[in-house]
Amino acid sequence: MPDLTRELNQSLVVDTLVCPLCGANLRISDNGQSLLCSGAKTHCFDGGGGGYLSLAPKHSGGGDAKEAVRYRTAFLSAGYYQPAAEALCALVKQYISPDGTVIDAGCGEGYYSNLVAACGFRMVGFDLSKFAVDAAAKAAKRSRGDKPSRTVYAVGSVFELPLRDACADAVMNIFAPCAPAEYARVLKENGILIVAGAGEDHLLGLKKVIYNDPYLNEGRRDLPIAGEYFRLLEKHIVTFKITLTDPAHMEALFSMTPYYWRTSPTDHEKLKSCAELSTPVTFDFFVYQKI
Repeated sequence: MPDLTRELNQSLVVDTLVCPLCGANLRISDNGQSLLCSGAKTHCFDGGGGGYLSLAPKHSGGGDAKEAVRYRTAFLSAGYYQPAAEALCALVKQYISPDGTVIDAGCGEGYYSNLVAACGFRMVGFDLSKFAVDAAAKAAKRSRGDKPSRTVYAVGSVFELPLRDACADAVMNIFAPCAPAEYARVLKENGILIVAGAGEDHLLGLKKVIYNDPYLNEGRRDLPIAGEYFRLLEKHIVTFKITLTDPAHMEALFSMTPYYWRTSPTDHEKLKSCAELSTPVTFDFFVYQKI
């Protein structure tokens, strides 16, 4: 069993997390292996082997499978999306004071959240996939070495975050479902929400390989409504080009898209026979402030 006193940032646990069953405060147990709540029934939540937490009792299972997490981790670790990650870190630095608390709602394997944490911010990441948050927690441990933990990763739904009201300086939502009302609840006064979505020509080169009639993206449909919880501060577009020659990376990139599951086997085979894939990558970052 992991020692959560070493794997987790203890002040983050106390300052941000609440019991998903009764809403009471949480603390690390004396033996360091569990979280205990201060409610009448003292609910207990064990830590996973990588130091992550399971705080989604109403959502058993779900999220990306182990193989999907492995593919995405390999692709992102190769650095293809580094320009987008750097732009995200710059936005967080621009709007959030050093050592601020950031929530990654839909953190996946922790690629973006661990980079933001490395910039000096306290990070709490949630995802429905236990395999993803396990990978995120293990990556955080590798990257920090002997330094104290600045992260907490937990299985949890972005629509029901087990967090205190007004506990966070910022929420990141990177290609994950957007829940504006819930994000407004956990943000402090004038807190910042950063939402990332696919730009118009995002992965157009991939679509040209697969489809006879490739189409442009329409943009996110679940962005916050103007004046309802948030006001838009800026839209920041990051665009660059990537070239892939590794078939495994091509397949991994395809598996990260929403159209992976609705593409016919015939069209899928076109990608498998592709020797080189070049495509534009465009991230649309929307920066909002809580009102």
